[in-house]
Amino acid sequence: MALARWYDNTILPRVIAAGCGADRLERLRREVVPLARGAVFELGCGGGYNQPLYDPALISSFSGIDPNPALLVAARAAAAARAAAAGGGWPIDIREGRGEEIPFHDGAFDTVVCTFTLCSVDDAPRVLAEIRGVLKPAGLLLFLEHGRAPDPGPARWQRRIEPVWKHVAGNCHLTREIGNGIRAAGFEIEPIGRDYLAYVLKWAGWMEWGMARRAGA
Repeated sequence: MALARWYDNTILPRVIAAGCGADRLERLRREVVPLARGAVFELGCGGGYNQPLYDPALISSFSGIDPNPALLVAARAAAAARAAAAGGGWPIDIREGRGEEIPFHDGAFDTVVCTFTLCSVDDAPRVLAEIRGVLKPAGLLLFLEHGRAPDPGPARWQRRIEPVWKHVAGNCHLTREIGNGIRAAGFEIEPIGRDYLAYVLKWAGWMEWGMARRAGA
């Protein structure tokens, strides 16, 4: 247990920084994150990788959670820097927490941002239900996630590699469906893109990104 905590607090942030902080992923983030507006909640905000991409003219407040205390240090620093750069910016509320129990009241947010996070939660359907709950009725979910490849070859490798991968990559699942999972939670999706990430092995590189709103909203 002590070794696991040491890994999560010392090594895992470096693993995540090497993966989630890559330039090629920032290019995709730029297609999603600047669309956030109003009261914004970011699930899995640790590391603060999205902070430079928010449009300060559109944001009224920023809230976020992450389960990793080490990653939250960077998240708070990045959020404070972004707010300062915006001339004082917006109120910030960043907490340690899990997506299965989002610690904010129902209907609190205009936008939820979720990038490279659904892969690592324990219960994705429950997390998506929580997201749906904290969004205002006409609120917007912005997502950028990797998951199960649509082609048999990469999908087969994902099933083989996933049991080991989860242990070294912060519970990251390779085989989770993205779009279908979001739709099953009661959202309608406006896709922006679906593709393999260039120069990455296909078992690790299937990406889907877009916008989603409550079905019927």
